[in-house]
Amino acid sequence: MRQISQETYQAIKNFLDQFLEELVQEYKARKLKEFETAKEYLTRSSSQGRLKPFQSAMIPIELLLINEFERGLSTRLGNTFEECARLLALDYHKTAIRQYNLTTQVSRSAYAEAEKQKEYYEHLVTNKSEKISFNQMAKRVVDAGKKNDLETVTLRVDLYVISQDGKEYFFEMKAPKPNKGQCLEVTQRLLRIHAIKQKLPPQINSYYAMSYNPYGSSREDYKWSYARNYMPFDDMVLIGEEFWNLIGGESAFEQLLNIYREVGEEKRKYLIEALAFHSP
Repeated sequence: MRQISQETYQAIKNFLDQFLEELVQEYKARKLKEFETAKEYLTRSSSQGRLKPFQSAMIPIELLLINEFERGLSTRLGNTFEECARLLALDYHKTAIRQYNLTTQVSRSAYAEAEKQKEYYEHLVTNKSEKISFNQMAKRVVDAGKKNDLETVTLRVDLYVISQDGKEYFFEMKAPKPNKGQCLEVTQRLLRIHAIKQKLPPQINSYYAMSYNPYGSSREDYKWSYARNYMPFDDMVLIGEEFWNLIGGESAFEQLLNIYREVGEEKRKYLIEALAFHSP
């Protein structure tokens, strides 16, 4: 089993610790006012739409603050995945860059073909026809490229990695339950990468990366119908362990989750005291 370096372990831990601390301070600063009477509460206003009269009437203010904190944590946790992936990749690969801008010239025909392939895939799904693979779609995009219709474009990718043997990886790191529109949009974005690079796997590899599987430990457990139907799931999507172990080597997912757990254990008492016993 490959062990991540002590330097990377500490960098990830420090990053998560700071992330949690900044979030706690933000929510501690929020001034939640006790529910006094129904008449009084109904005179209140909130420019951010945070009034919850029925919850506030029944739930102690400390629990309301903890509930808001949990929602905020869940919303922003995705940002931590990108940074942790970058740190793990730097420990295992040659290069890793977050929010990478791919700026270069591309054939207009190839770029247009990426959109056509997205629309064609949706057509196949709608008509319940046999779907094509992502690699087939990417090949059609690359084959459509010309040298006399170039334009300069910039495409931003969540994470860009170059392996030790020079292979390039482009990842869109998104939630594990995308809607139909998100599935089709990401498919087109990844196809555009092949339009730009004019190469196919294994030299150029592009994936929709899901940081975890909400249904279980195996790929077969995953049941979200939009993702399975509205994108070439089998060869375009990496889930949980598949993604993290590609990024950081064997057992990277397990080791990363243990770091999250370690930070949570160390912060447990602090979180309860800082939020549950916060005086507005």
